[in-house]
Amino acid sequence: MALYAIGDLHLSYGVPAYNQARFGRSWENHEEKIKRNWLRLVQPSDTVVLAGDHTWGKTMAECAPDFDWIAALPGRKILLRGNHDMFWDVKKTEKLNAQFKGTFAFLQNNYYVYHCAATGTDYALVGTKGYCFEGKDTIEHSEMLVGREMKRLEESFRKAYAAGYRKFIMFLHYPPTNLWQDESRFTKIAEDYHVDQVVYAHCHGYMRFHDSYRGQFHGIEYSLVSADCLRFRPKKILD
Repeated sequence: MALYAIGDLHLSYGVPAYNQARFGRSWENHEEKIKRNWLRLVQPSDTVVLAGDHTWGKTMAECAPDFDWIAALPGRKILLRGNHDMFWDVKKTEKLNAQFKGTFAFLQNNYYVYHCAATGTDYALVGTKGYCFEGKDTIEHSEMLVGREMKRLEESFRKAYAAGYRKFIMFLHYPPTNLWQDESRFTKIAEDYHVDQVVYAHCHGYMRFHDSYRGQFHGIEYSLVSADCLRFRPKKILD
């Protein structure tokens, strides 16, 4: 058993006009790269957290071919919401979990458990989409969105903590900080709960790979798992 993560699959089998290759040569045939690496690395007993931006589809009908593609890959799949996941209404997360029961688990206002066989430790996997100011909106609007996402993340932590879990891995779609921040509300809550790792996606292209923390910061391991940063290979988070 192992825990993997990868984000930003940006599949478009249901909406071919959104072919991701327009974002650069590395994205040409990126679906086949992901599939080849996934099949090489991930076993049926493993868990993979998909850290947002799964599909360009906006409706369930447009998403269906992409969901079928993901479902056919081995492993337990836990999906986090990304900024392009228009199919996902937060208020209907329970409905999604019921609809895809046995195929996908949707991480929002809840948590999931990963048992690390190597250490015998149970980890609560908590998370939310997150948000950070990227210069595209006002600071006031950004702070409002951060506050909303923090409430959702706090709910995820609260439920896991109430159930007795004290070991956490925190997942975000957006990076926990932006280029201008030394820390944020997301890094603070990670420290408050003594999480082992923070895993995030969203940052594409070499110039964006260092927008936020990577490696150790205040005793927490930070990992960027956007697909192109990983060269389209799922990253092992835990054995």
